[in-house]
Amino acid sequence: MSWDFSTDPQFQAKLDWAEEFVRERVEPLDLVWPAPANYQPLTLQRRKIVDPLKQAVREQGLWACHLGPELGGKGYGQLKLALLNEILGRSTWAPVIFGTQAPDTGNAEIIAHFGTPEQKRRYLEPLLAGEIFSCYSMTEPQAGADPAEFTTRAERDGDHWVINGWKFFSSNARWAEFLIVMAVTNPEAGAYRGMSMFLLPRDTPGVKIVRNVGLMSEPAEDGSHALIHYDNVRVPADSLLGAEGGAFGVAQTRLGGGRVHHAMRTVGLAQRALDMLCERALSRQTKGSVLADKQKIQEYVADSYVQLKQFRLFVLNVAWQIDRYNDYKRVRKDISAIKALTPTVLHDIVQRAIQVHGALGVSNELPLAHMWVTAPVLGLADGPTEVHKFAVAREVLKGYRPSESLWPSEHIPTRLAEAKAKLELEAGNL
Repeated sequence: MSWDFSTDPQFQAKLDWAEEFVRERVEPLDLVWPAPANYQPLTLQRRKIVDPLKQAVREQGLWACHLGPELGGKGYGQLKLALLNEILGRSTWAPVIFGTQAPDTGNAEIIAHFGTPEQKRRYLEPLLAGEIFSCYSMTEPQAGADPAEFTTRAERDGDHWVINGWKFFSSNARWAEFLIVMAVTNPEAGAYRGMSMFLLPRDTPGVKIVRNVGLMSEPAEDGSHALIHYDNVRVPADSLLGAEGGAFGVAQTRLGGGRVHHAMRTVGLAQRALDMLCERALSRQTKGSVLADKQKIQEYVADSYVQLKQFRLFVLNVAWQIDRYNDYKRVRKDISAIKALTPTVLHDIVQRAIQVHGALGVSNELPLAHMWVTAPVLGLADGPTEVHKFAVAREVLKGYRPSESLWPSEHIPTRLAEAKAKLELEAGNL
């Protein structure tokens, strides 16, 4: 057995290029055109700047590299993707510039896996080219992300399906060219066999965006997470994505790798917060010495460093497992574990950085407040933290059995008696 924590030199050169490129060329976009501008259709002015950046990424062979070569990507695998996403996590624009923004990456993946040739031509090709955005419309107001409680229906009517219902927090719907909608097609079959996915243009008659919900601190009606009413939305039968009743399997295909990407981008974001914490600790003086000399600040630095280092290694290990086994089900326990850890790690490190910066830390003159708001969002994206912890516990407990006797298996008197019997020793000889 061998252990190797190094990156091959050729790919490390790519990562070095990406890190400098993101810091020097991409991060300025975050300041001039802050989120959610990164998901809005490009104006002529923005296109003049953004398109050359995307082309530079393509020339480096780093465009949309979550995809296989048959779709224009490099097929790098999850471990290399994780290392790249660590860099992209520093910037809100970076995933767009590299063609790896959510939810488009997951949407592209499921269309690639399950789409018909016509669906790929109509939706996948422009999505991969970075010309359009998409929306994954799944969660519902009364149900959150629990598919067993979904009520949005799609009923067959001749050569069409008719969709009726409500969806909540459909991210980027207002700017998306098309939507992927999960709907109940067979209520009798249950949540995991009775739902289907549909592809439809956003401007399909009956698709009504009631309001665009913002995140905490964002202006009302200027958010990017739509409440949508699907009101007798009629779509052709060939709008079905994958098999009828196969929505749950389609959904799981898009979520596994995405959770690793979210976690590794969080590593990059948390590292940026730690960098800010350390810089401030060395720069600000109070009570006769710099903050870095104070024991509590040293504790902040140490705790943040250890927490981030542990999390990073865990995420990379999960990515390595996915590459090794090519089986998301086999790795789902650890995928859920890193998903559950993600918001906590980011919150803790950002909170410490805010404390060290004082009033400036909670102001809009530093990015820390936005980072802090990102933490609870990550606790809900792709499933609530509590659900993932339940999944982890369930999988861990499968590897254990209850004690077969009155006492626990580590009960010392019982084990001592067994040890003596095994060694064929009498009590008096010890």
